[in-house]
Amino acid sequence: MTQLAPQRRHPPDWWLVLSKFMRQGTAIAALAPSSRWLALAQLRGIDFEQARCIVELGAGTGPITAALLSAARPGCRVVIVERDADFCQRLRQRFPQADIAQADALELESLLAQRGLTTVDHVLSGLPLPSFPATQREALLKIIARRLTPDGTLRQLTHMPWVYYPMYRGYFHDVQFRLVSFNLPPGGVYVCRGWRGADASPPAPNPGE
Repeated sequence: MTQLAPQRRHPPDWWLVLSKFMRQGTAIAALAPSSRWLALAQLRGIDFEQARCIVELGAGTGPITAALLSAARPGCRVVIVERDADFCQRLRQRFPQADIAQADALELESLLAQRGLTTVDHVLSGLPLPSFPATQREALLKIIARRLTPDGTLRQLTHMPWVYYPMYRGYFHDVQFRLVSFNLPPGGVYVCRGWRGADASPPAPNPGE
């Protein structure tokens, strides 16, 4: 009688995130996966009937991804970008039909070009942007601003409520903060619109729009 090989057990999401946070510090945005309340706060206000392209940067183990893929309509392209190989493996196991790119967020323009996409309606970011070197942070935000539609938003998670509001106001004209108390630790979402720079003129619309 043939014996089946025992299935390999994967560590729970909270342990995978915490262990990486302990080893890599600020390179990992949080010490625990985002709560469903944080996911709902990041998605609130998105018109999923109209959205044609949404990008998630720094998806981690996928709590925001799950809510996003559940809410997105069939006509909306969803691109998930995650640099960490272990996180990408977890995402691909959990969402086998999703478009998941193992890449640095600074490769966003080439990732969009490979998919024939030129504009993005919303960017959901779980990246630790305040910990980025200033030149890399500004370079990434410029890329995002160039690709966002005129009414598009950057939705940035944070686990330090209000602390970085002045920083995001330095980049965007309109910044709103949503506090999420039911999260470990308490966090929130910056919803940013209207790039302040002069080098973020929008590209041509996506094909078929």
